[in-house]
Amino acid sequence: MIKIHGASASPFVRKVLAVMAIKDLPFEHLPQMPFVDDPEFRKISPLGKIPALEDGDLIVNDSKVICQYLEDAYPDSPVYPTEPREKARARWYEELGGSRVAELAAGIFFQRFMKPMMLKQETDEALVESLINEKLPPMLDYLESQVPAEGFLFGKMGVADLALASPFVNAGYAGYQVDAERWPLFARFYQRVVEHPVVAPLLQAEAKALGLSR
Repeated sequence: MIKIHGASASPFVRKVLAVMAIKDLPFEHLPQMPFVDDPEFRKISPLGKIPALEDGDLIVNDSKVICQYLEDAYPDSPVYPTEPREKARARWYEELGGSRVAELAAGIFFQRFMKPMMLKQETDEALVESLINEKLPPMLDYLESQVPAEGFLFGKMGVADLALASPFVNAGYAGYQVDAERWPLFARFYQRVVEHPVVAPLLQAEAKALGLSR
């Protein structure tokens, strides 16, 4: 059976768990925090990052590589488009969601949630205000220009949708919500992703584990 190592509250782990659900693949989820000094986990993830996947004797790291492996190895219920131009766009959105979008939106989560509750450190509210008021708006302007008015980016929901929306789940745990008047298309797109039948149960379980109501 496939094993997924990682904490479900990670936007990267969440993306992989949703792909597993879309593809209806059985798996064992092994909760794992990143960057811990655990020699056994370091054998699986040499950089200490999450998620990591084990499929038999195969170990795969990095959520992008994991999702692409799952698509190749288990092609039923595809999560990437097949047409080359659309596949390229999907990979770009996945890269963007896992890099700059995660840095900005999940950065709010780290400052307002992880630091005070997990690390017992003070939130850098000046940094949070900079993320919300200066750095995030240009990215949301771009995302507003990319998402569809209805449905998902490439028909059925896939990796690209998950990658762009997932970091904002974490921002939501820290009290941030996308301004639906300023970015109405993206706000509605985000709601469609989090209310999707494979995503909503993941978020309910996740919020319960974090001690949050949803």
